[in-house]
Amino acid sequence: MKLKSLVALFLFIAVGLSNAQMKEIEFEEYDLDNGMHVILYQDNTTPIVTVSVQYHVGSKNEKADRTGFAHFFEHLMFEGSEYIERGKYFDIVQRNGGTLNAFTSFDQTYYYETLPSNQLELALWLESERMLHLKIDSTGVETQRKVVKEERSQRYDNQPYGSWQEEMFKRAFTKHPYNWTPIGSAQYIDEAKISEFMDFYKMYYNPNNAVLTVAGDIDKAESKKMIEEYFGDIKNNDVEIVRPDVVEPAKTEEVRHVVYDNIQLPGVIMGYSIPAQGTDDYYALSMLNTLLATGQSSRMYKELVDNSQTAVSAGSFPIALEDPGLIVIFGIANMGVEIDNLEAAIQKEIDKVKNEMISDKEFEKLRNQTESSYVSNFFSVSGIAQNLAQYHTFFGDANLINTEIERYMDVTKEDIQRVAQEYLKDTNRVVLHYLPKSAEAN
Repeated sequence: MKLKSLVALFLFIAVGLSNAQMKEIEFEEYDLDNGMHVILYQDNTTPIVTVSVQYHVGSKNEKADRTGFAHFFEHLMFEGSEYIERGKYFDIVQRNGGTLNAFTSFDQTYYYETLPSNQLELALWLESERMLHLKIDSTGVETQRKVVKEERSQRYDNQPYGSWQEEMFKRAFTKHPYNWTPIGSAQYIDEAKISEFMDFYKMYYNPNNAVLTVAGDIDKAESKKMIEEYFGDIKNNDVEIVRPDVVEPAKTEEVRHVVYDNIQLPGVIMGYSIPAQGTDDYYALSMLNTLLATGQSSRMYKELVDNSQTAVSAGSFPIALEDPGLIVIFGIANMGVEIDNLEAAIQKEIDKVKNEMISDKEFEKLRNQTESSYVSNFFSVSGIAQNLAQYHTFFGDANLINTEIERYMDVTKEDIQRVAQEYLKDTNRVVLHYLPKSAEAN
């Protein structure tokens, strides 16, 4: 094949892929009489279906002396129900060729199953069971107490740098319930009575606090019949849903803290307060984060890891939350590098983006990276299901799945420099220095 023809072929394929990626996601949504919001997305190209339920409850809905409840329920809701034998939830899904999982954040708890599409009814029954007939008894509670404490031990207490999130959030948020993290306190989980768990369940795990999404190889009319059959008769508990309305005060001075950990290499972690997800400045800050730290071609990685070799790892990431959150910038020092020198190298990159306008070439690359990352969220029916649920829950507009990219594309070079100057200020941050425990004695 001639070179010109080969180039033309690749261009044809690229244009086709681009058009496929940007194709509008068509969906249908409605409410059941009990208030549960339903979203249906039909894609019959592959014989699979994802069923998900997102509850609008996370760690910020907990009491300060009973943290970890939302995460505890993430586990407890796999324990069983009146009609599902204890510990068999996973077995049922896997025996029928499916996968399942769940996660808890500060703002939400999300459950999903992906199964062959001829098992749609099974997935709906499973989700309706734990909404209606969840088993909350001493056996299940004691089992999950141990599971949650073991997870905390492995992922947080005994993991190098594993405490960073708790150390950061308890200093970044002094009034708002983001002060504690979803993993919660083992002490409070131990102290809680079964009646307290039941009260939490009755308040938050109701149809009117949930979004059911069914995505994949479905027939909408048949799906609606099954949804009505399994969820239509579930009644809400007569309990008013409590949502925090605390506003975190603006920071006026830098907060610093040293953490001595079981590590070999020092680390610097900076947390800057940023606006809530969905605000104009959030989109500019998200693109700023990509500029600084996404991939090995990002500014921080190239300068700190490749060029100066000050760090073995460096990056940043926004923690997008329903209320104002954080953007976290970090570096792990290379062997022999003093922690103050590491912080100075990180600060140099922060100052650069504040003081120098991004070039046209780098800005175009940034826009392309942002668009590619956005589109990649919708390559699977499970990804589409999750995004539809979250757009409805947090913004009341599931169609943002088709339009939110415009908010990113509206960001200008000037916006990126402006938000860097406005939010990446010393007085707006918490700085953690992680040092080896051997340094504590010195």
